[in-house]
Amino acid sequence: MSMDAKGALTEGLEPTNQIEAGVKKKVIAAPSWSMRLRRTGRAMWRHRWLYLLMSPSLLYFLIFKYGPLWNAQIAFKDFKPLLGVWGSPWAGFTHFETFINSFYFEQLIFNTVIFSLAKLILGMPIAIMLALALHETWFHRYRTVVQTMVYLPHFLSWVIMFGVLLMLLSPDTGLINQIIERFGGEPIAFLTSPAWFRQVVIGSDIWKETGWSTIIYLAALLAISPHLYEAATVDGASHLRRIWHISLPGILPVIVLVTLLRLGNILDAGFNQIFILYSVPVYSVGDIIDTWVYRQGILQFQFSLATAVGLFKGVIGLVLILVANRVAKRVAQQSLF
Repeated sequence: MSMDAKGALTEGLEPTNQIEAGVKKKVIAAPSWSMRLRRTGRAMWRHRWLYLLMSPSLLYFLIFKYGPLWNAQIAFKDFKPLLGVWGSPWAGFTHFETFINSFYFEQLIFNTVIFSLAKLILGMPIAIMLALALHETWFHRYRTVVQTMVYLPHFLSWVIMFGVLLMLLSPDTGLINQIIERFGGEPIAFLTSPAWFRQVVIGSDIWKETGWSTIIYLAALLAISPHLYEAATVDGASHLRRIWHISLPGILPVIVLVTLLRLGNILDAGFNQIFILYSVPVYSVGDIIDTWVYRQGILQFQFSLATAVGLFKGVIGLVLILVANRVAKRVAQQSLF
């Protein structure tokens, strides 16, 4: 056979070979659902012990986080316990309008945001400075004692903390008021005075939670390579220079992460704390969304209203965390996702 004939035959076979190759590529690139399921099943079986270890956490989120989402529909219904969730009539956005048009709406939002932002803006720098101080100290025994002292309040409930605050702030027998009277002043009703209640709430939260927040930043500081500090010391850098150029940049991703997570819960001002500390005289400065929902939704059995407010808080938190994540990604090149 001549070379021209062989070339003609080869050219005639090329399209067929190209089609077959394309079909093979498509088969490889797009496996069927059954193949994907089998691969997933084999992978899960191969790592079955890891999934077994994860199962308690997964069950917790499924039962207590994702399961209740089904009942969130009562925010759009006029819920009747005898009719159930599915049988209750639809009410649309009536409950959202009731909350937004409420006489207390602006006051509740203002109080909630004030408490949350104050705890974040004042509490975070204190926790960071405490972590830096503990990281820089050379006296390990002193560090252990200080860590224990600042961590301990976190493990006390707000009921116990309320008893401690009464011992300190009571107008009659409180330690602080006794000191004020000793210097010729008048006792102050810190827990029932609108002028002082916010300061008490913010200060007591910082006192209780600063030590626990310090753990996060201290762990991030311990993850920084000690060779960086050694090189900076050899170059003559002082403690402040090492903190500014090594420690703070090293924990910046953690600071951004914690800030983003806190912004997502900006409308959670601490129900347990305020519910235990507040009283009728300080409703104007201490009442937050959660305490109002407790009175309206639980005590007055307005379950649909309570659910609507909870859904409102969730949507606002989601929007805030998305916006803050985008800003952090552009400004600090750090983000959650």
